[in-house]
Amino acid sequence: MANRGNGCGMSSIGSSSSSSSNNSPDNAYNLHQPKSLAGIAVRSFCLGITLTIGIVLTLVGLFQASSPLWRLPFFLASLSLFHFLEFFTTAAYNTREANISSFLLTANWPSYAIAHSFASVECLVVSLFWPDRSWAPLGAGSLLCLLGVLFVIIGQTVRSIAMVQAGPSFNHQVQHQRGASHVLVTSGIYARLRHPSYFGFFWWALGTQLVMGNVVSFCLYAGILWKFFSSRIRHEEEFLVKFFGDEYVAYQKRVGTLIPFVS
Repeated sequence: MANRGNGCGMSSIGSSSSSSSNNSPDNAYNLHQPKSLAGIAVRSFCLGITLTIGIVLTLVGLFQASSPLWRLPFFLASLSLFHFLEFFTTAAYNTREANISSFLLTANWPSYAIAHSFASVECLVVSLFWPDRSWAPLGAGSLLCLLGVLFVIIGQTVRSIAMVQAGPSFNHQVQHQRGASHVLVTSGIYARLRHPSYFGFFWWALGTQLVMGNVVSFCLYAGILWKFFSSRIRHEEEFLVKFFGDEYVAYQKRVGTLIPFVS
C-alpha cells in the first residue's frame, strides 16, 4: 500500500510538472515555435553571410572584373540588409511583437519570391548576353544607376526610421482592433510622410531595379507595388479613422504619402 501510494504520488507530481512545463511562457522560444531563439539565430547568421558575400562580390565586380554582373550581388546585399533590419528594428523598438515572421522572409509568399527571382534572372540574362547594351535613353544609364542607389539608401533609411519612431504602434500586419499601446504618431518622419514605411519600401524596390538595369522588372515592380500599396493604404486607413476619428482625418488631409497617385 505504501509503495502504491508513493507511486501515485510520483505520477501526480510528474503529471503536474509536465503540465506546468507545457504551459511555460518559455515554450514560445523553443525550436519550431514563432519566437524560436534558434530560428532567429540561424536566420540572422544566414542573412549576415549573404550580406557579406553580396558586398564583397559587388566590390570585386565593380573594381576588378569590370562586369555588369556586380548588380546581382548588390541586389543580394540589399535584400539581406532589408530583411535583417526588419527584424532588428522590431526586436529593438516593438519587442513584444518580434518573432521569426518579423524578418518578412516569407511575406506575401510566393509572389514576393517570384518577383525577386524574375528580377535576378532578367539581370543575369541581360548581363551575360548583352553586357554592353545601352538600356537608358540618351546614355543616361550611369545616372539612373546612381539614382537607383540613392533610392535604395533613402528608402531603407526612411522605412527603418519609421519603424523606430512608431515603436509599439508599428505592425507588419494591418490591425483590425486598436491595441492598448497603439497611438497615432504624427511627429518626426510621420510629420512629413503619412505612411513612411510604405514610401520607403516602394522607392527602395524601384531603386534596386534601376541599379540592376531591369527595364521589364522596373515596370512590373512599379505597377504591382503601386496597386498593392494603394489598396493596402485605403484598407488600413478605414481602421485608422475608426481608431482615431477626426484626429486621423485631419492628419490624412494634412500629410501626403509621396507615392505617385496615392493621396
